[in-house]
Amino acid sequence: MSSQRESHGYLARAPAAVDPARAAAPGRIWDRFLTEQDRAHLALQPSSPKGAGTRPALLLVDLYRWVFGDKREDLLDSLSNWPGSCGTAGWDALPHIQRLLVEARKLRIPIMHVTGLDGLPSWRDAMPGDTAPEDDEAALDRRRRRFDIVDEVAPIDGEVVLRKAAPSAFWGTPLAGLLNGADIDTIIVAGESTSGCVRATVVEAKSYRFKVIVPEECVFDRHEVTHAINLFDMDQKYADVIGLDNTLDYLKRCSAHNLAKEAQ
Repeated sequence: MSSQRESHGYLARAPAAVDPARAAAPGRIWDRFLTEQDRAHLALQPSSPKGAGTRPALLLVDLYRWVFGDKREDLLDSLSNWPGSCGTAGWDALPHIQRLLVEARKLRIPIMHVTGLDGLPSWRDAMPGDTAPEDDEAALDRRRRRFDIVDEVAPIDGEVVLRKAAPSAFWGTPLAGLLNGADIDTIIVAGESTSGCVRATVVEAKSYRFKVIVPEECVFDRHEVTHAINLFDMDQKYADVIGLDNTLDYLKRCSAHNLAKEAQ
């Protein structure tokens, strides 16, 4: 897979996804959680950009009803009806994800949605709220709809929808084959949760030797600290965690690059 992309000139001609100085930029979301030793180590060995190719795809992970609920609610208020809720974090991220999705569609970037697969034992240990009383029609209805992708980012004709039974979008799905078949070299990952299925997907994408971009505003988690520290760790090892504006600029450059190539 890597040699195929090199033969296409991907390594030499890929437009940069991010300014190389971005790793040292102040004000990252994880800064306040770092110790003095962490900061000293990063000063000696700062993170460097991982780079990106010229053929990106957008992967939307687990943007389903179970984490949003039917309306915006604080995390603790939402748990009685939606045990998998991420509270307001999901609703805050949703406009940014919509913006990313609209631009990707406009630029004709391949888009893939991943949601949960019902009817199989869960990969998680049992949690309160995982089952609904048989006489509670409202609770049963919520469970039936739990893996429905929310309307704000619902798939349209031509977009792939995969269902998974594990944290990673790759495990047990044809995702890797679909990406390779489309000659994709870079995956932009958005969705939830940052510390769970997003991270698992990013790590496995890197294991398959894809370049990975995580737009910071387009991922979310129910816990602030795990959100921040997992973004930090992914940025250190597996992905470029960058702003949405930078991500959109990168997509536009890729689109222009590929259109110019097709016109030759």
